[in-house]
Amino acid sequence: MSSTTELGEVLRALAQLRTGVDGLYARYGDIPVVRRIENDFQRLEIDVSELSTTAPGPPRQRSGTRSTTPPETTGGRSGQAEHEVVEIPDTPYEPSWWRGADDEGLGGQAARDD
Repeated sequence: MSSTTELGEVLRALAQLRTGVDGLYARYGDIPVVRRIENDFQRLEIDVSELSTTAPGPPRQRSGTRSTTPPETTGGRSGQAEHEVVEIPDTPYEPSWWRGADDEGLGGQAARDD
């Protein structure tokens, strides 16, 4: 896909977003959250305008996305790659892991010899 096509897609998306932002103003009025959205939209317009005057460079993978090749490590504390994504499951943890642990801010669960 050429950069002209990609830029055209972004410009079309911005036009649709403009319609949505205008609709938010019509529905909610001039409130802080709508002004922030408008500000974000204007920032996107400025960035896309600046990008349209920039020559495209060689293709590179976006940071924060997964790669099929193993990332190079940076030698940090954990030896993980600088932008490695670590997934944390939504499933509950094993309750036995927390047995005997204190609930921070709630006081200890000290055993009583009554």
